[in-house]
Amino acid sequence: MAHYLVTGAAGFIGARVSEMLIENGHSVVGVDNLNDAYDVRMKEYRLRKLQGLPGFVFLRDDISDRRIIERLSDLEQHPFEAVVNLAARAGVRASVDNPWVFYETNVTGTLNMLELCRRRGIPKFLMASTSSIYGANPPYPTPESAATDQPLQPYAASKKAAETLSYTYHHLHGIDISVVRYFTVYGPAGRPDLAMFRFVQWISEGHPLHLYGDGEQSRGFTYVDDIARGTIAALKPFGYEIFNLGGHEVITVNDLIRLTEEIAGRKAKIDRQPRNPAEMDTNWADVSKARQMLGWQPQVGMRQGMTLLVDWYNAERAWTSKVRTL
Repeated sequence: MAHYLVTGAAGFIGARVSEMLIENGHSVVGVDNLNDAYDVRMKEYRLRKLQGLPGFVFLRDDISDRRIIERLSDLEQHPFEAVVNLAARAGVRASVDNPWVFYETNVTGTLNMLELCRRRGIPKFLMASTSSIYGANPPYPTPESAATDQPLQPYAASKKAAETLSYTYHHLHGIDISVVRYFTVYGPAGRPDLAMFRFVQWISEGHPLHLYGDGEQSRGFTYVDDIARGTIAALKPFGYEIFNLGGHEVITVNDLIRLTEEIAGRKAKIDRQPRNPAEMDTNWADVSKARQMLGWQPQVGMRQGMTLLVDWYNAERAWTSKVRTL
């Protein structure tokens, strides 16, 4: 049994990774500051589930506060096998409005967790990065070797900086590092600021569905359980490696709306809005490296995953129908 530190443990991916680690017989210290980047009820829901599991300890704290290094060192009763750094400020539009908070969490927070590894001799560090790092015109499907020097938003730029810091700590201090670049992730208890949850809520409740642009922009989607399995597989020792995770099943926004309408059994009321210039036209991941090195293969198809999301939403509708999405 191994002992892991998971930051962002009340987040969408962090919660599922924590659950899977515990299901696999490990113990987890979860850190999260429960900020209000999106409706905190979603984070509280995920956290309640985790706190009912044996082997989970929660610390409400902020990784961007340098003093967390000492607080986590004091908390550590058993050596951590790895730091799984999934705490992040995410979101294209929000990073344009307030870039400072993105740098505090995504860059300073990453630096603090790398320092924790260095000071405590923690051998493995995994950090979550983003497909947004590839910018406007990468090759499709996009391999890890594609250029990342022209990010379109402060969010992507902050993740580029965090990746660079991680490599520096690998080079100077020998920390084994995996960077996982997530493409678009969806599933039950997903982020309410992303299209999948929004579309389910807006269509189910008869709210206007805000469509930015003509709807022909596309995204590569992957179900959260597949992403969590890939993240855990990347905890093996590699030296320093970057892996694309997700984005294997590409669909236009218009087709996503039609699929959600079909599964939810209701028609969308479309409210057309101008396209946001910070958004990419598409993303589509080349995940052959993850297949070869991690033995990772997505298992949940789009229709199955969306059905699971709609079923979960309906089961929790008493509160999910009220979750803030804008």
